[in-house]
Amino acid sequence: MRDLVETLDAWRAEGVDAGRAVVVRTYGSAPRPEGAVLLVASDGRLAGSVSGGCIEGAAAEEIEQARRTGHSRVVRYGISDEQAWSVGLACGGTIDVLIEPRVSPAVIAGARAASGAGRGGVVVTPLPSGEGEPPAPAITIAEDGTASRSLGDRGLDRELVAAASDALARGTSRTLDLGARSHFLEAFPTRARLVVVGATEVAQALTALARPLGFETVVLDGRASFATAERFPDVDRLVVGWPDEVAGEIGLGPNDAVAILSHDPKFDEPAIVEALRRGCRYVGAIGSRRTQAERRARLRAAGIADADLARLRGPVGLDLGGRAPAEVALAILAEIIAVRYGGTGRPMIERAGTTSDERQPVGVATDA
Repeated sequence: MRDLVETLDAWRAEGVDAGRAVVVRTYGSAPRPEGAVLLVASDGRLAGSVSGGCIEGAAAEEIEQARRTGHSRVVRYGISDEQAWSVGLACGGTIDVLIEPRVSPAVIAGARAASGAGRGGVVVTPLPSGEGEPPAPAITIAEDGTASRSLGDRGLDRELVAAASDALARGTSRTLDLGARSHFLEAFPTRARLVVVGATEVAQALTALARPLGFETVVLDGRASFATAERFPDVDRLVVGWPDEVAGEIGLGPNDAVAILSHDPKFDEPAIVEALRRGCRYVGAIGSRRTQAERRARLRAAGIADADLARLRGPVGLDLGGRAPAEVALAILAEIIAVRYGGTGRPMIERAGTTSDERQPVGVATDA
C-alpha cells in the first residue's frame, strides 16, 4: 500500500475516489504476499496487484459491487482442475482477499507516515463475516505498542499488541484470529536501513543491490579518500568518521542492518560493539573463520557477553559459493533479508508447509 499512496493522492486531487482489494491470507504457492493491494478508481483506473494478473478483473468487479453496497467482504480465490479456465490462480495457490468500498483513512495515514519521515505502525482491520458488512473502525498500533482503542478485553489487547509488534519487526502483514473474530494486521514499517562500515569494493556492490529492494543506504569510513561521492554516487548518505563516534549522529538503532566490511580491527570492532549495544536487527562482519574466532576472543575479553556475540553474523553472508565482490554482496544481502523475514536460507523446495497460517478463516466467500 505504501507504494500506492502517491497514486491515490493524485486520483483524489482529480476528485476520483478508490476502493481497495488487499490479500489477507495465503495458502500454498500464492503469487503475492499478505498485504498486496489493488486499487480501483471510481473512473475505472487500476493500480497495484493482488495476484500478478490472474484475478485482478474479478477483484475489480468485487470492488465495484462493494462501492454500490457500502459493504466489505472477504473473497477466496483458488484453482482446481474444473476451474482451470475460469477465475483462479494459475500457480495453484489460494488467497483470501479483503474487498473494501473505499480505502480506510487509517490505512492512508499509516502508509504515508511510513513512506516519509514519520514513525511506523500497524493498522488492524476487523474482517467482515458472512456475505459482508459495513467496514468496521480500524485500530492503529504505534511502534511503542500504543493502541488507538481497545478490543474490550485486556488479554486480547495484549495478544494483539504483541502480534502487531512482531509484524512490524518483520515488516510483514498477517491475519490474526482473536476471540470470535479475525483481524488483518497491516504492517507499515519505516524504511529499512543498511549501514555499511568500510567503503570497500564489496560495499559499492552491496549498496547498489540494496537500493532497489527499498533500503536506505549509509556508508561510513574513517578514510575520506574511500568514502567519496565518485565511488558511491547513489547512496543516501556518506559519513567520514569512526563508527562508534558517528553512531549517535546517524541514529544507529534497531531498524538498521549493519554490514562491517573494512577488514581492519580498529574499525570493525568498535562498529560491532556499537551495533550490538544499540540492538541493530542484523550485525554481520566480513572475515575468515580464523579471523572471526580471534575477533570474538578479543571482544569477549573486552567484556562483550556471549549472548551478544551470538547475534554477530560472521563469516558474513549466506554460503552461495561466490567470491567476486558482487557475489559476496549478494550473499550478504540475502542473509540480511533472511534474518528480516525469518527465512532459513535453504532452497524453497526444502521448506515444509505452506506460506501462511493454515487455520480456517471465518466468514470467507468462495468465488473460485
